[in-house]
Amino acid sequence: MTEIKQGDTVRIHYKGTLLDGNVFDSSEGRDPLEFEVGSGHIIPGLDTAMPGLTVGEKKRVEIACVDAYGPINPAMRQQIPREGIPDDIPLDLGTQLQMQTPDGQALPVTVVEVDEATVTLDANHPLAGQDLIFDIEVVSIN
Repeated sequence: MTEIKQGDTVRIHYKGTLLDGNVFDSSEGRDPLEFEVGSGHIIPGLDTAMPGLTVGEKKRVEIACVDAYGPINPAMRQQIPREGIPDDIPLDLGTQLQMQTPDGQALPVTVVEVDEATVTLDANHPLAGQDLIFDIEVVSIN
């Protein structure tokens, strides 16, 4: 039976959960996720779990945050003076907004704190600082 190795293109079904059991993503009802093993297109902890698996094999992979979306980086939080934000921009906690970096790239941010003077925006990935669990099933290897 063919085992997955670096450079193979694989297709997997997956369910990603947090340690408390909440599902944050799943391929259920969708096409399997396709990627090249070792290409860096998926989180490192899941990528390194692939070699050696075979078609039809199921595996639970527990991934520490450092091998997923990384720890929370305090430097990725920024306080903005509230008067610098247009009135039509919603500032409810958890609202996803988009900022622009000095070089013009879009940067997704989340509103994490609001007071009378400032709005704190967080550019960390929403899953930063989280250990993750993936239940995977290998669908194909090419």
